[in-house]
Amino acid sequence: MSYVAGHRHTTVQDHVALVEIDLTGELMIAAAASSEDRLSPDRIDEVLDVDGDGREPPGEPA
Repeated sequence: MSYVAGHRHTTVQDHVALVEIDLTGELMIAAAASSEDRLSPDRIDEVLDVDGDGREPPGEPA
């Protein structure tokens, strides 16, 4: 008789990984909709909703 592993139900979620997957999906959608070969750094910042200047906002820890 051979052993077949059953499907495990898990409730553990890696929230950071889920956010990263979502952001990657947003970048893929933007890239697919773009007529250019590559997304510009400004467009990537826009899609990811970041400032893009590499500095932390005032009052935020670095």
